[in-house]
Amino acid sequence: MICLSVNVNKIATLRNSRGGDIPDVLTAVDTCIAAGAQGITVHPREDERHITSADVQDIAERLIEINTQKRSDIEYNIEGDPRPDLIDMVLRTKPTQCTLVPVVVGEITSHTVWDIRKDGDTLKPIIEALKNAGIRVSLFSGIDVEQIARTRDIGADRIELYTASYAMAGTKTEIEREFALLENAAAKAVDLGLGVNAGHDLNLENLPLMQKLPGLLEVSIGHHLMADALYIGLEAAVKAYRRALGQQTT
Repeated sequence: MICLSVNVNKIATLRNSRGGDIPDVLTAVDTCIAAGAQGITVHPREDERHITSADVQDIAERLIEINTQKRSDIEYNIEGDPRPDLIDMVLRTKPTQCTLVPVVVGEITSHTVWDIRKDGDTLKPIIEALKNAGIRVSLFSGIDVEQIARTRDIGADRIELYTASYAMAGTKTEIEREFALLENAAAKAVDLGLGVNAGHDLNLENLPLMQKLPGLLEVSIGHHLMADALYIGLEAAVKAYRRALGQQTT
C-alpha cells in the first residue's frame, strides 16, 4: 500500500491569517486520521508563517496519544532545511521520518532538490545524527540517477521525488515523458536499496498514475488536498486521495 501523509501546513496558514486557534490544527490532524490517512506531514519554516514549533510538539504528542490508544502506527513526517533549530526540534520530537529539503530565501514553496555533490558532506553527519535517534531520513530528490546513488552513499534511507514537472505536464506526450523520468529514478533508488517517496503538486487527476511508480511507499500532499477540502470537506478529500492511491475506503 502507498501511504498517504497529509500535509497540514495550510490549516496553520489560515489560522495564522486571523490569529487565535481557528481552524485548529489538531482537529484537522484528528479528522485526517479518522478518514484513514496513514501519516501527517508538517514543514515548519524558520519564519513560522504557518506551522509553528508549538504545533510541531502538539502534533507529536497527539500522534503518540492516538497510536497508543488505538494501537495504530500513524507516521509523523517533519520536512525542512537542516538549520540547527529545525534539527533540534526533530531530535526532540522524534518523528517517524525527517525529510530534508533545501530552502531558497523568499520562496513560496519548496522547488529545489539537493545537489549531493555539493551538499553531501554537510548532510552526512546530520543524517547520521537523525538515524542514531531512530528517525528515518528522506532527502528531497530530482531524477538524476548519479545524485540518487550519492544519496544512498551519505546514508539516507529514502528519497522524495520532486513531482512538479510531472504534475505540470499538459499533453499526454508530456505526461508520459515526465512519468518515464520518474520511473527511471525510482527504479534506480529501489536497485540501490532506497525507499521511494514522492510529492509536490500531486492531485486527484495525476495521482492514480503514481501507483505504477516502482517502489513508491509514500506521498505527502497538502495544497491540492486542502483546496479540494474547501469544496467537499476534509474527511471526504482525504478519502478521495486514498482512493486515487488505490486504497479501499468506506
